[in-house]
Amino acid sequence: MKKLGKFKIPAIISLSAIVLFGSIALAQSVKTEKGGAGDRGAWRGRGMGHHRGMDGMFLHKLNLTDDQKAKLKQMRESFAATNKPLFEQLRAKRQELRQVNEGGTFDEALATQKLTEMAGLQAKMMGARFSLHQEMLSVLTPEQKSQLDQIKAQFKSRHDERRQSQ
Repeated sequence: MKKLGKFKIPAIISLSAIVLFGSIALAQSVKTEKGGAGDRGAWRGRGMGHHRGMDGMFLHKLNLTDDQKAKLKQMRESFAATNKPLFEQLRAKRQELRQVNEGGTFDEALATQKLTEMAGLQAKMMGARFSLHQEMLSVLTPEQKSQLDQIKAQFKSRHDERRQSQ
């Protein structure tokens, strides 16, 4: 069997991982759009399933009290309800942008216009997510905040090590 180049194997592995995770993400988004979101309730649609920041990934490791969990859940639900129109506007703009590319002809000016419109909406969404993040941190005790910082630092360190070894 012919020897594969030094970069071909990692490229094949990376491509396989992208295809695998892409299909999983697509399956999840289809499930979510059809209302099969399980225990997420009103949190339907892209970006509304859960708090997607790094803190959201690690909050379960902080031994939260039931009261803290309830407060965080209420914050996420309020965020989803308040920002649903913004999510819908972004979804509509993405669809419009996809339509610009359909039909075999590409209108660069129209695509630029749609991207510019999306940029303003995305900036509003980033601001809303930042506010949610700050609000969620206010529920944590100083010890939990410290523990969260340690967990994030460990994650970043491991992530940086993996990047350097590639």
